[in-house]
Amino acid sequence: MTDDLPVLVIDGTRFTDLDGFAREFSRLLSGYTWRGNLDALDDVLRGGYGTPAGGWVLRWVASETSRVALGHPETARRLERLLPRVDPSNRATFEARLEEARRGAGPTLFDEIVAVIRDHGPGGRESADGIVLELR
Repeated sequence: MTDDLPVLVIDGTRFTDLDGFAREFSRLLSGYTWRGNLDALDDVLRGGYGTPAGGWVLRWVASETSRVALGHPETARRLERLLPRVDPSNRATFEARLEEARRGAGPTLFDEIVAVIRDHGPGGRESADGIVLELR
């Protein structure tokens, strides 16, 4: 039951890009700073990086504001920053994803973050982590 779980709140009005989201999310963590890497977010959600033990609620207020802030333009900006470090074997796929974001198509950064979080909650691959996402 979620009534018994600690509630951590992200305020979508407090940031306008991924770096701001990382700062806002890190504000929730005890003794750890998350820097915006989605693989690292996955690790943080598994526990041991300053999140409550035994499950918790992540209440994302003003999530529609965040959906816009972390939309296709910010997705393309993130991909452009990552491009120089992409392995040559994955470069064509990565560049296609970047072009898709530039056209305003495909999943956004908001979609990706939400998917990572939901993977650690009810019905997700890592549901044992017990994270309940509430988009408000």
